[in-house]
Amino acid sequence: MPKWKMGKHIEGQTEPVPAEGAAPREPEKAAYDPLKDTYEWIHCIIVAVILCVLLFVLAARVIDVVGPSMLPSLEEGDKIIITRLAGDYEQGDIVVLQAKEFKKEPIVKRIVATGGQKLTIDFAKGTLTVDGRLMDEPYILERTIDRYDLMDPLYYDTYGIKPEEDISGDSVTITVPEGHIFVMGDNRNNSSDSRVNSIGYVDVRDVMGKVVFRIFPFDKIGAIYGVEQDDG
Repeated sequence: MPKWKMGKHIEGQTEPVPAEGAAPREPEKAAYDPLKDTYEWIHCIIVAVILCVLLFVLAARVIDVVGPSMLPSLEEGDKIIITRLAGDYEQGDIVVLQAKEFKKEPIVKRIVATGGQKLTIDFAKGTLTVDGRLMDEPYILERTIDRYDLMDPLYYDTYGIKPEEDISGDSVTITVPEGHIFVMGDNRNNSSDSRVNSIGYVDVRDVMGKVVFRIFPFDKIGAIYGVEQDDG
């Protein structure tokens, strides 16, 4: 049993000072609290789940391409990564859309005009003009010939707007409402897109994200960029 001697009084000290050469007294260990340990584990799990949800919803998601509407740019079965954090949605971007009004599953399309832009589609020539500039579209499978619902007055009644030129001819000119985008598939004559009344002008709030990367098939892995139009 160690010998103890009284040391000098130190304010706040309640225990005697051990004698010289005596083994130091081990500090008492805190009692194990299983409830506290469980709480800490639950807290870590909740934080991890929240971070995963934020990453899943805001940062990136993996989507499967369904159907041939984006040929030749994307094929059915391709796995692509989309994100909401890649900047504003611009003309030429490939995006994934989802809205209960037109489809339950996400669809992949390319933005051909954004809110406020004037779009002219000439179905005789198969060309698109945006704000007076003829679009260069090397990514499409074939020229834009199918009109779908764009020449039907009921299409415009749905959105409470009117085309800016007579739709009885071979072309139509419209201005995309603010906060919306006009989308089309690269496989122009085999694509349900903004030319169809059930899709029409797409509210940007229905855009799940911008396509930024393809992860499958492995021989086509790589970044996917929007196609910018020359100013000239």
